[in-house]
Amino acid sequence: MIAVQVRRGKRVSEVRARLDAAKAAIEAGERDAAARALRQAEALDPPQPGAWRAIGNLWHAAGDAGAGGAAHLRAVSLSVSDPELIDAAAALAQGALDRAEMRLRGRLHAQPTDVAAIRMMAELAGRLGRWRDAETLLRRALELAPGFAAARHNLALVLHRHGRPEDALAEIDSLIAEAPEDPSNDILKAAILGRSGDYDLAVELYRTILAEHPRQAKVWMSLGHALKTVGEQAESIEAYRRSIELEPGLGGSWWSLANLKTYRFTAADAAAMRGALADDAISHDDRFHLHFALGKAEEDAGHYAGSFAHYAEGNRLRRAMIHYDADETSALVDRQLATQDAAFFATRAGWGCQAGDPIFVVSLPRAGSTLVEQILASHSQVEGTMELPDIAMLAGRLGPGGLAELDAETAAAWGQEYLDRTRVQRKAGTPRFVDKMPNNWLYAGLIQLILPHATIIDARRHPLSCGFSLFKQHFAHGQAFSYDLTEIGRYYADYVRAMAGVDAALPGRVHRVIYERMVEDTEAQVRALLAATGLDFEPGCLDFHKTERAVRTASSEQVRRPIFREGMEQWQHFAPWLGPIEVALGPVLTAYPDVPRP
Repeated sequence: MIAVQVRRGKRVSEVRARLDAAKAAIEAGERDAAARALRQAEALDPPQPGAWRAIGNLWHAAGDAGAGGAAHLRAVSLSVSDPELIDAAAALAQGALDRAEMRLRGRLHAQPTDVAAIRMMAELAGRLGRWRDAETLLRRALELAPGFAAARHNLALVLHRHGRPEDALAEIDSLIAEAPEDPSNDILKAAILGRSGDYDLAVELYRTILAEHPRQAKVWMSLGHALKTVGEQAESIEAYRRSIELEPGLGGSWWSLANLKTYRFTAADAAAMRGALADDAISHDDRFHLHFALGKAEEDAGHYAGSFAHYAEGNRLRRAMIHYDADETSALVDRQLATQDAAFFATRAGWGCQAGDPIFVVSLPRAGSTLVEQILASHSQVEGTMELPDIAMLAGRLGPGGLAELDAETAAAWGQEYLDRTRVQRKAGTPRFVDKMPNNWLYAGLIQLILPHATIIDARRHPLSCGFSLFKQHFAHGQAFSYDLTEIGRYYADYVRAMAGVDAALPGRVHRVIYERMVEDTEAQVRALLAATGLDFEPGCLDFHKTERAVRTASSEQVRRPIFREGMEQWQHFAPWLGPIEVALGPVLTAYPDVPRP
């Protein structure tokens, strides 16, 4: 043992001596001598990742990025047994993000070129929704180690989730070219294709992957999602069922069946889901998905108390995983009401990009926005796209001063940038398109400044009907307010306040669609909607359910049916448990569909 330690100590000393020689040679401008010393250090094959990071740093300093990247990759491979990184990885896996951040910040303070730690910090940033930070970190990791495939895969994923499908495809295609045998790259590419609206290509790629790897339960689930989007309901159900056969406790697939809204579970299905919940080994994600799905099964069976119990437990589990502060939303609305008045917009008249292509449908989720989109997309001059993240991304650039920080030149540039960024979603070549990101109600003022000729439609539904529909809906991402009844009520009330402020500052700028009126008198409401959008009436807009197009939201199957009433009263079965929403709504509830006076 002593002899081994002596030999190891001698090797460490020799590596250090060669690194010192390489550093001195670089400082003297003697690149050849530096390269010889670094190759000698590599030949000693030091067992510590820190030594390989030092070698990589010196190769980069000597101008050889290829050799530097290879050395940093060697450091990554040796880091798998590093106790500090193991602890940070465990914290990430457990959702202990504060602990993970503390560990990783300490590590990067001491070792700023630790590529493995940089990648983990990027994952942490992504978990927190800090997409630009995640991208910056991953690009730094790839600058140090261009061949770090896992970091490039993560970068493609970040770009995908940040709404930049073209950039994401470029990264994933480079990985596929280098490692065509790795199915994880093809799986991510299929997801990116779906995000960019290339649904048929996504379906085709998922089928190709499953032909070679048929026992991938989550890929079957993803295929089901893509098939649902393009309206192939029977095939989507078959795909979800196949994934459940392979993994009976896969809560995401059970919930996906429930999320079709028109699907009905059997008693055997409900028993299978209860059996999966009884397994202590299932994941937290599977557990809350199963509760949401069982809530739907019990609701369809008329067991409303049991249904609400499952919805409540699913929401409790999901709420524990996310950060949301209702006070922050209220404060944001307060600031908007205090600053974005009629005078504010009058002094900025004529700003922005003058194109009128976009039709923004803003609302709360589950308020009828997909119905409005489907009606509009049934018009020959309009294309429905999806819930686009681009306005929120632009808003994220604003500093503490908010819209007051914008100048006329920036407002015009941002409007054009929005059109450029969303062009990838426009496949039909129509002059108008719909962006139905519901949360854009928070940014109505920004839309006015950067795209003053865009149309804004506000889709609104009865607060308790909408609120309960939110509570029983699990969203794949976003909508952090929707997992607590009080927070749902507060969010709805803030939305009403904010839009009332827009109406006061910009009278007539927003056209409001009340869901219940659309159901009761569809033709009159459709005609008014088209007129507000500057479109001539077309009878096809009344037959919206016959329009064949991809629909990505939870209402995808509902808008493929004629308009119906039953969803309007469904919340009343759960009225005994909705008191927290009523209290939080206050006068907004009793005034609906009007707005309470300030």
